[in-house]
Amino acid sequence: MKIFLTVLLALTFLAAPANAATLRPVTGFGSNPGALQMYEYVPDGLPAGRPVVVALHGCAQDATYGQNAGWTGLADSLRFTLVVPQQVTANNLNKCFNWFQANDISRGSGEAESIAQMARRALADTNGDARRVYVTGLSAGGAMTSVMLATYPDLFAGGGVVAGIPFGCATAMFEAFTCMNPGKNLTAQQWGDKVRAASSFTAVRPGVSIWHGTADYTVAVMNQRESAEQWTNVGAPVQTRTIQGMGHGQPVAPGCGRAGPYMLDVGVCAAAELAKFWGL
Repeated sequence: MKIFLTVLLALTFLAAPANAATLRPVTGFGSNPGALQMYEYVPDGLPAGRPVVVALHGCAQDATYGQNAGWTGLADSLRFTLVVPQQVTANNLNKCFNWFQANDISRGSGEAESIAQMARRALADTNGDARRVYVTGLSAGGAMTSVMLATYPDLFAGGGVVAGIPFGCATAMFEAFTCMNPGKNLTAQQWGDKVRAASSFTAVRPGVSIWHGTADYTVAVMNQRESAEQWTNVGAPVQTRTIQGMGHGQPVAPGCGRAGPYMLDVGVCAAAELAKFWGL
């Protein structure tokens, strides 16, 4: 009996996967001028040539946003690499990405450059498809998604802004609160000019899906309209998704994501819908 149990235990360990995929920290991904932390999720057995998705958490969140929003599960089923940048309190006490600081939202500097370096590192780690790199985020992460699409349109093939803010709405902290609520009402041309000034890009812009809840009193829903005007003005394909009665947060659903603070079970999984929009 003792011998049988020993053999059974050995077989159990042999049957278990040796390197089960996990959201792991990655260091040495570049000069990291924004002093952010990088987390990467690579599904077991991922072949070369697969897409990369960058997911940016909201304030007071961390890299577990990648799991809670449903992105790690989708990475397994749809076969792509997931990158989750993580903010640190040394940069922002509330762990918000600094979407309102001029140095952090300019091409080649600050947090924007750190996030771009993470995407490039993920491509190198997995021999990924540089034509299929996507970025999305919630709240401050959504605002930072707008930053990445504006400043690195050559790197990203599509974006998803969830409860976010148009690019260039604020360049200093005192402006940020007005941008959040009630929001800024600029013309489509004014918003578009901000994007055009952010890089020398002249090709077709990446498509953008813009999500917002009608009961969001943290980031006013008018930001969805202003964001749509901004990206439409620069020629980007735009999709808008409005969730009636939803407050401030990421839409999740049973089987896709995990409900919790700012992760709202509304029966719709934004991550899955974004993956479909991008053609993953």
